[in-house]
Amino acid sequence: MKGLVVGGTASGVGKTVATLATIRALSNAGHTVQPAKAGPDFIDPSHHAAVAGRPSRTLDLWLQGPEGVRRNYARGEGDICVVEGVMGLYDGDASSTAIVAEVLDLPVVLAVDANAGMESVAATALGFERFAAHADRDVDVAGVIAQRAHGGRHENGIRGALPETLTYLGRIAPDERLEIPERHLGLHLSEEAPVDDAALNAAAAELNADRLFGVAREPTLAASPSDGVVGGGVVGEEGVGGGEDGAGSTSEPDRPRVAIARDDAFRFVYPATVERLRERATLVTFAPAAGDPLPDCDGVYLPGGYPELHAESLAAGPALDGIAAAAADGTPVLGECGGFMALASSLTTAEGDTYRMADVLPADVRMCDRYQALDHVELRAKRDGPTATSGETLRGHEFHYSAADVDGDARFVFDVERGTGIDGEHDGLTEHRTLGTYCHLHPESGAFDAFLDRVCSR
Repeated sequence: MKGLVVGGTASGVGKTVATLATIRALSNAGHTVQPAKAGPDFIDPSHHAAVAGRPSRTLDLWLQGPEGVRRNYARGEGDICVVEGVMGLYDGDASSTAIVAEVLDLPVVLAVDANAGMESVAATALGFERFAAHADRDVDVAGVIAQRAHGGRHENGIRGALPETLTYLGRIAPDERLEIPERHLGLHLSEEAPVDDAALNAAAAELNADRLFGVAREPTLAASPSDGVVGGGVVGEEGVGGGEDGAGSTSEPDRPRVAIARDDAFRFVYPATVERLRERATLVTFAPAAGDPLPDCDGVYLPGGYPELHAESLAAGPALDGIAAAAADGTPVLGECGGFMALASSLTTAEGDTYRMADVLPADVRMCDRYQALDHVELRAKRDGPTATSGETLRGHEFHYSAADVDGDARFVFDVERGTGIDGEHDGLTEHRTLGTYCHLHPESGAFDAFLDRVCSR
């Protein structure tokens, strides 16, 4: 499968819109597009999936390592893979867009803001191309998409100023309909604020699909897609929909049942996680914020999301009481970020309203005005836990606007070697066989295999 990476000169330059327009342009030209995201983000991939019609795969060196990135890419299906970058092209010490492009040997299409420039757009792109050698990176900046560029003289000036080494691939005109609203964790999810379809078609029409496909190339893949743990991006209906078990697989009586929360409060799940859990367990989805009780199960997974936006519904519904009873009975329960917040004693929203949560973990969580952590994370287990044994390390990422006040006798599973965790030094608050972390984990870490071992041994 050929591929290309849509990189940006900086955060906020419009990479997501450029990526969506590229996906649409290639799709309209008859190509089957596999979307992907460089970096651990959950939100951008939801927009990819809505436009491409298939889940977006996650490509992150910190979470997966080079071979994991290559495996995840190889798991994709289509004529061409369009990878959206993270931040600016060279930004990020743990896993930049440039590093992902280098590991896969994919060309970079650079999105440059042309709103207040013309020849300077070419100068900017040329600088990014030449910086690769200066930074000792084997990165091929092969083409340019002019963001917020008008037609006529403006577009002609940009195209004419580009050197032969940089292919002009088209422009995306200024259009308020292409703006995706934001909130505290970034853009709204595609289910909440889909990009205007007519505006996206108009933007795609200004891109040269033949040139885009021509710029793309086959990556260097040293790993078989079936080797090791599989990977993915944000889960769409294709990832956990269909069938009685809510995961597209047939329920088998001899397999353990893992309940996974899937609703507006718990949105942040990698398809890789669903794929990995489904290999050994029957997945049963439920919607705590919509009033669903906890289904009969042998383990519970509460992914990240926006419990703070649905705290009243969560507090009023039966699911949290069911989770508390299951946890007290020894059922393994794993909560990541939003899931951890739901397992806490209470949650105080940004408006100052406090709601009772599951009260499994001895912590009171409160929303803050600014983000409390944003980084790739490394954790070392100081005792055995549901996702790791003592001495093991796990790599993940954290991004949250909440803070937790924990009891003085709280027990943690992990020391934080990189990142912030729950209290600046520790992560993984634990009670019974329940674990709550601010850290999001990818299956390449082995954490979900360890969790399934716990579930299967119950």
